Amino acid sequence: MACFERVSPALREILTRIHRAERPLEVDHHVHEFGSVHYHVKHSVTDPVYTYLSVSTPLLSSQGLPISSHLPQHTLEMVNGIFPGVMEALVPPNEGYQLTLKLDISRIPRDGKASTKMISDIASVQSALVSTQLKEILRNVESREVGYGIYKPIKLMYHPREPFFVVKQPAKTTAIFPMRFKEKEDVIIATAFFQELMDVGSSEAFRKAPHCIWSPIPPAELRGEPIEDLSTNGGFLSFDITLRHVQGKKLEKTVWSLLNVYTFVKWHVKSSRGFVQRRMRMRLDKLVQPLHDVGNEEGDDHRETRKKTKKVDGGCTNVRKWMRVSKKKILGRNLELGNKMKRIRSRIKIHCFSRLRRKWLRMPKFSPVTRYMKLE
Repeated sequence: MACFERVSPALREILTRIHRAERPLEVDHHVHEFGSVHYHVKHSVTDPVYTYLSVSTPLLSSQGLPISSHLPQHTLEMVNGIFPGVMEALVPPNEGYQLTLKLDISRIPRDGKASTKMISDIASVQSALVSTQLKEILRNVESREVGYGIYKPIKLMYHPREPFFVVKQPAKTTAIFPMRFKEKEDVIIATAFFQELMDVGSSEAFRKAPHCIWSPIPPAELRGEPIEDLSTNGGFLSFDITLRHVQGKKLEKTVWSLLNVYTFVKWHVKSSRGFVQRRMRMRLDKLVQPLHDVGNEEGDDHRETRKKTKKVDGGCTNVRKWMRVSKKKILGRNLELGNKMKRIRSRIKIHCFSRLRRKWLRMPKFSPVTRYMKLE
């Protein structure tokens, strides 16, 4: 996937370190960016003159159009023409990569600004490949007219879940982006953003920008496309590209902006969610602050009361005195306390109670009414 910055920060840092090193360095780095872009930088002490840079990037696929796994010849010529003598594309590239460059770092000037600019341009080679690939498809693919004023849309795709359509017409080219989101909150934020984008694009200040249209239903240009491509929960975002948007240097900016539509929308939704969550936390803290203040005041009052109680009762002084008592005295006190507990639990004895019980509390003797005589 494309990203906002054309220059790879990690690749620029590695090339800068190799260029500024006083002695040759042994470098063998693998850098992965954006989930699917892979760089391999190799610089050997045995061959200190050249640095080899291999690039693997997802190729743009188009429905019904064969896309080769290798870069076309005109793309390799474009890469060689960026810095002749400094950067050269090797044919064939290393296995597993679309492009392998042989860099002569020693030819990069030592001047700070000039060297920084050249290294940045080399580190942005992946964005140049992606942009060139899209421009080539738009140039070479002829629109197939299926009816009067109706043209067959071209389905382009970098990521399987993020396809977009390009419809070439005589007066303009329309880029249509189906929007899909996982969370309902993202759909709400994105819908508000699309409506605001339409309002701003219709103003006088942005009349030269591509015309933006958002619709919750598929536009007429996508009539007849498969249902799985038209099933979205975020609607369809369209941009009308006219001739003035692809003239001269504007072509590069337009192509790069189209490649970053999905990335920009995701970034805006994520930033908006973070902003809303921060505001909600700040609001919650303000609402809970009075409760915290009351709790702190009660805690202070409780601590002051405990301090006063300790001062009246002697506080920790009694504990210190008890700690200074000898072990012999402690055992004596425990024995005395045990004897007291035994006396409390023993029976209560009343003098002369046994004599009184024998005299007055005798159980009466009963004899049976019926008598039996012994037979001899």
